[in-house]
Amino acid sequence: GTTYSFVTPSSRGFEAGLDDHLKSFHFSGHREQQELVARTQRMDPKWNEDLPIYRQLRDRVVAMILEGALADGDALPSVRNVAAEYRLNPLTVLKGYQELVDEGLVEKKRGRGMFVTDGARTQLLKDERQRFLDKEWPQVAATIERLGLDVAQLLEETKKTAGKKDDG
Repeated sequence: GTTYSFVTPSSRGFEAGLDDHLKSFHFSGHREQQELVARTQRMDPKWNEDLPIYRQLRDRVVAMILEGALADGDALPSVRNVAAEYRLNPLTVLKGYQELVDEGLVEKKRGRGMFVTDGARTQLLKDERQRFLDKEWPQVAATIERLGLDVAQLLEETKKTAGKKDDG
């Protein structure tokens, strides 16, 4: 069966204790549960004080979907698991997840948990691209014009940056 052993955070600090805690989960023969623990580990335990935690949690799940860490049909880590891992109130986690449900990115399956809906990544990419074009691109375009950059220069820099990212 499934065995759990819990570790309290060490004197090395919260994040070190969290790592120890996550490593202490032992699942025998349950690949899906092991994948859920791995997904939960990808959620950064650092919280920004300027934004509600439920919103940050929602944003992190969105980022995981966009990055492909969570694919269509994948289960989200359970509310209880995320709350325990990051010492959050389960209602805070539920509120973050409920926003994803309200947006149609996640669906509840009674008795089974929450799952990424089919087409969630495609919809998010479409929405994020549009948001970038509406909100960020006008500022970027104004900066490009102000600095007198031309398209050829920008494309060359983009290729250099992409090359460095591929090498690293």
